[in-house]
Amino acid sequence: MKTLFLFLAGFFGAALPLQAQWYSRTYSLASGWNGIWLSGDATYATVAELFAASSQVQEVWRWNPNPDQTGFTGAPSTPSATGEEWTVWKRNDPSEQKLTRMLGNSSYLIRCGAATSVTLKQLALPPSATWLISGANFLGLPGYGPGDTTSPLLSTYLASFPSATTTVLSPTAKIYKYVGGELGPSNPMLVAAGAERLQPGRAYWFEAAVASDFTAPVEYELPTSQGLAFGRTLTAMTMGLMNRQTTDVTLTVRLESSEAAPAGQPSVTGGVGLTRRVFNSTTNSYDENPMGESGFTVTVAGSGRANLDFGIDRSAMVETNAFRASVLRITDSAGLTDVRLPVSALAADPGGLWIARAEVTDVGSTVPGVTGTKTSQAFPLVFLIHVDSQGVARMLSQVFIGKLATADQPLGLCVSEAKVLTKAQSGLQPYRYVSCQLPGVAFINGSGALTAGSTMTWNISVPHTDPTNPFLHTYHPDHDSLDASFSAVLPSGDESYTVGRTCGFTFTAEPPNGSSVQGWGTTILGGTYAETLRGLNGQRDLNVSGTFAMRRISELTNIDLTPPTP
Repeated sequence: MKTLFLFLAGFFGAALPLQAQWYSRTYSLASGWNGIWLSGDATYATVAELFAASSQVQEVWRWNPNPDQTGFTGAPSTPSATGEEWTVWKRNDPSEQKLTRMLGNSSYLIRCGAATSVTLKQLALPPSATWLISGANFLGLPGYGPGDTTSPLLSTYLASFPSATTTVLSPTAKIYKYVGGELGPSNPMLVAAGAERLQPGRAYWFEAAVASDFTAPVEYELPTSQGLAFGRTLTAMTMGLMNRQTTDVTLTVRLESSEAAPAGQPSVTGGVGLTRRVFNSTTNSYDENPMGESGFTVTVAGSGRANLDFGIDRSAMVETNAFRASVLRITDSAGLTDVRLPVSALAADPGGLWIARAEVTDVGSTVPGVTGTKTSQAFPLVFLIHVDSQGVARMLSQVFIGKLATADQPLGLCVSEAKVLTKAQSGLQPYRYVSCQLPGVAFINGSGALTAGSTMTWNISVPHTDPTNPFLHTYHPDHDSLDASFSAVLPSGDESYTVGRTCGFTFTAEPPNGSSVQGWGTTILGGTYAETLRGLNGQRDLNVSGTFAMRRISELTNIDLTPPTP
């Protein structure tokens, strides 16, 4: 068991619920067979539900990339329900409905009884692709334009593919697309990369001789698979840009609103107050520039890399458990790519486990006529505070974080060591956090709220026999609260005294010292600290004050408060 007293070496956070940033794309489908690329995820509904109103859609086939399959030579693979590379849904054949959901960044064959168009709402995902060396690659590309003369040529788009001239653009490489009608010699149709205009949402068969993760001439390095997911606590995130081309490219970055969530999905309360963070060398800090409708542009050098720093303005996120979502849309000056990246944030709330560090800088004099005096240096006090889902705040003398000794062994919090599994039992190292200045009680309930302008108060009683009592000295016979035979406990007032503490935490909207602290009010709470001590100086109260700051170390709101066995 690892014990942490003042400083924390581990972090455990609760997993956030799945949230989504939504947009819709319309696919024009010809009569017969069509190949589409689903850039976003549509697993919120079954295939049958997605196409319930599109009766012309008769079959949907998903391509399952398999690195062991052989590449096509004369033509791409013919869909077969008996092969592992295809999963099928047929409208009128319940026995052929193994395909139940449509994953993002995946290719599909759709067979229609007549020409139609289908609009699919999707969860925005960062682009991803896996090019197999086998040569059988059924992929789409996040290209720009409607597929007419304004759209980029495949040869231009693929020019920055690794070893393009000897692989996907070599004279012998083959590229196919589906054009409708029945499958046969002309469908899928062999196309020339120098003449084919890229159509967003269309899936092509590519023959390749190298493995790659290529998606576009400009590619994006995102901090999570959910894009810029700020959650409840993050205040800044960085996105990397890589220009695969040898010439400079200018990107236009805009913030768009998310569409309403589909039925059964968490609702979207509003957009994310995204800001662009630009380092200011004069102030040695970041300037936060709100993302307007027009967005901003950034130039990335040929074969170069750049970072974009983003922040979030949480001042408007006053809703409880609200989910904010937007879509970051990026296009380039060459008209090659058009990508939509997810941006999300949850309204901050105080739920979870916090470590509060107070610094006492003022001590009121107990001498009549003498005013309060400043301390020569700040005296530190450390508290552990847990806030549950109902907003109840408890001060803890110790807490354990690890897998709990219950049937499902969930990651959780408890105040008794007997309730947490050891590393040998669970495979996860548990941590013990201790506030060594509090008496050995399981928890103490507070009153008030953890919001700006409010004061949280805890009344703490330190028994005269508690090891943290300042009058008690274990190795001094005159201060052990035991009689001369060391067999009976003396009453309070003989050798040690019961001490009372009233600790008040007043939360402020800004740091009390006038400084600027990133995340103040969301990831960092704080303000002024005041404490009254009774029993240290006869009948006179001792008043001390200073400042405090709280940082969250876990978002887990559930806690097992079963006290330790004496």
